[in-house]
Amino acid sequence: MRLNPTWHGIDLQWAYSDLLPSIYRHTGYHRIACDVLHDALIRFAISSSPGRLEQPHAYLRTIVRNLLIDGYQEQSRFLPLVDEETGENHELNQAAAPSAEHLIDMQQRLTALLNIIDHMPARCKEVFLLFRIEGLSQQDIAEKLGISINMVQKHIMRAMLDLLEAKDLIN
Repeated sequence: MRLNPTWHGIDLQWAYSDLLPSIYRHTGYHRIACDVLHDALIRFAISSSPGRLEQPHAYLRTIVRNLLIDGYQEQSRFLPLVDEETGENHELNQAAAPSAEHLIDMQQRLTALLNIIDHMPARCKEVFLLFRIEGLSQQDIAEKLGISINMVQKHIMRAMLDLLEAKDLIN
């Protein structure tokens, strides 16, 4: 019997067996591909109405594509890491498709993270999402919300502390 766990309408088996290798082909690094997929899943879950989408997989692919574009733009400012002896780029080995247990574990961790984020005070949650998900600078957040940079920093620290305290529950 094959188990296909879903999370917010996304078939996690599909995400890890089809979408992740596709991301890997673009990035060339398994860890970066996993980071992109996990960021996309979180962005998908906090979008305005992920449960009401007719094609959640297509929407997730769009989020992944946008993250890859953002990543390429960010990486264009850096030189690639090359081996000094051979002059070749380093590549990490691609791991095998995850097991059903791993997928369920990831589903539970993602749900726990969203639960923690959902229970943050409204302003703290808003600042955290703008900073960690949208990638805005602290100055931009302060200007956008009409608060001081000091308050932005306090909200970010509060959110990070909440996540650190819950780390034991997630692991």
